[in-house]
Amino acid sequence: MNYNEFFDVSKRASELIKKAEQKAAAAFKKADEISSYNQMKVLKAFQDNRISESHFVSTSGYGYDDLGRETLDRLYADIFGAEDALVRHNIISGTHALSLCLFGVLRPGDTLLAVTGKPYDTLEETIGIRGEAGVGSLKDFGVNYKEVPLKYGEVDFEGIEKSMDSTVKAVIIQRSKGYDFRKTLSVDEIGEIIKFVKSKKNDCVAIVDNCYGEFVEEKEPTQVGADLMAGSLIKNPGGSIAETGGYIAGKEEYVKMCAYKLNAVGIGKECGATLGFNKPMYQGLYFAPSVVCQAVKTAILAAAVFEDAGFEVCPKTNDKRSCIIEAIKFGTEEGVCLFCQGIQKGAAVDSFVTPMPWDMPGYENQVIMAAGAFNQGSSIELSADGPITPPYIAYMQGGVTYDYGKAGVLFAVDKLISNGII
Repeated sequence: MNYNEFFDVSKRASELIKKAEQKAAAAFKKADEISSYNQMKVLKAFQDNRISESHFVSTSGYGYDDLGRETLDRLYADIFGAEDALVRHNIISGTHALSLCLFGVLRPGDTLLAVTGKPYDTLEETIGIRGEAGVGSLKDFGVNYKEVPLKYGEVDFEGIEKSMDSTVKAVIIQRSKGYDFRKTLSVDEIGEIIKFVKSKKNDCVAIVDNCYGEFVEEKEPTQVGADLMAGSLIKNPGGSIAETGGYIAGKEEYVKMCAYKLNAVGIGKECGATLGFNKPMYQGLYFAPSVVCQAVKTAILAAAVFEDAGFEVCPKTNDKRSCIIEAIKFGTEEGVCLFCQGIQKGAAVDSFVTPMPWDMPGYENQVIMAAGAFNQGSSIELSADGPITPPYIAYMQGGVTYDYGKAGVLFAVDKLISNGII
């Protein structure tokens, strides 16, 4: 394709994209196969739950007997192989959903054990390992915290065993790499961790941060023993159509506790007006497997391009994928910033904006974020970000269509070429 018919990009950037697409052909085919499987799974659940126009009706006030809300919960539970689910537009993010899980099941004197190293930055203040005292963190409520770092990028089972004691009520497992340069945990690997933890303490609640992972594989953590998993609807499961929201899925008793935390004890899932949000949440879920596939293929393309350009990437082009994130190690602040600025330049919304590092709430270091999205912060659309700290890694995710994602990668490559980084 002649990109210069539309955009002023270098011939070298176009050639790198073309070469990368040829290299990635087998990985693209695998992504398409997984997408087809998941789309049929979603379609079957829609048909089994007899989804109709009546499920899209808006409710107000208390929202009693909201058929759409109640059925959407069942739909998520069926698709994710869980006993129950809580899907709400007023769960504002993945961090919020995970916070509900933690505050829902943990009590004073309990210990939370992070078994995949430090959780994502935005959970640190929720737990109480960073930030002010006395503002309502888990630590403020007498919940203890321990973590087992990864060992050479792998789960440290020996370390987990040593950390398990009678006070450990819950373990938290982060599926994606977050701001780390490691492989994303596969669903089978998460299942192994849960099986190991349960063998040491059967009543321990296994909580999975599933952000960026939904529909990347053919099964989800709730199908391999997770008691609770949570994520954001402006990531994978909202299919770029849900305007806001989050979900929790898992064992019925624990989902109930999370619903009590979201609303009030004794009310839980029984109330909550949907205010017209049902239809985009249903529609986004229906399209999610296909949209996630486009994001995976965009990530594969980026891996192939930057591998060929001599950068260390994670995962590599033909590695098994378990989330939509592609990490590229630039080694310099300039490289991270130029990459993110190139992704922004390729966006449909705010393409004229130049992202710069800033002190973003909830993060320890300055962060640069590129996101030209129709829904603010919707990382499934196409986004890139990274903390401004060594070893200076950029994290890219999203791409509602492959062509849209490819354009973002093209602009990023061109930006790096024009500044002598490639």
